[in-house]
Amino acid sequence: MFGAGVRAFLCVEPVDMRKSIDGLSQLVGPVFSADAFGGQVFVFVSRRRDKVKLLWWDRHGFWLAYKRLERGRFPKPDEIARGALSSAELMAYLEGIDLNRVRRLSAVRASRVA
Repeated sequence: MFGAGVRAFLCVEPVDMRKSIDGLSQLVGPVFSADAFGGQVFVFVSRRRDKVKLLWWDRHGFWLAYKRLERGRFPKPDEIARGALSSAELMAYLEGIDLNRVRRLSAVRASRVA
């Protein structure tokens, strides 16, 4: 649905899952200090952490994806939400993997090929 270079932002505070595209897009500015039309993925989690909604803009309009777990809960977003998630980290989060317990490789800043 979205490319590997897309960044995802996770909302720390629980969100009312009755909100749809318009309601969630209005939260993007105040919650994330971002533009809802910027192409990033914005992730909203329910109070019980058993539901999640993803909102993102493509060239023609908004997408809204919704996942409800039949058992279990998504990991707490507190620590994870400090920065942007890669698309791989977002997929891991949606699979229920607690990214706080995962050791990540540090980013490499390269300016030329040796």
